[in-house]
Amino acid sequence: MSIINGIRSYITDSEFKITIVNNKINIVNYSDIGHFDSNRIVVKAETSEVIIKGVDLAISKLLNDEILITGKFSNIEFR
Repeated sequence: MSIINGIRSYITDSEFKITIVNNKINIVNYSDIGHFDSNRIVVKAETSEVIIKGVDLAISKLLNDEILITGKFSNIEFR
């Protein structure tokens, strides 16, 4: 039963998460994209906001609850 519970919690997980790996930022369970251009992206969650600054920023994957941002990051700010 632990495998089923693990899968269930993964599928129903609604926690806002950010993962940063090799010039990629993956954000899960966001609510809105407040701003987007090649130098600045603002991603909003229910109670917080992430401001990503850099060069050649691009959205590589965009789903209802997940976004993948690539580029050269200079600053990541959490509000």
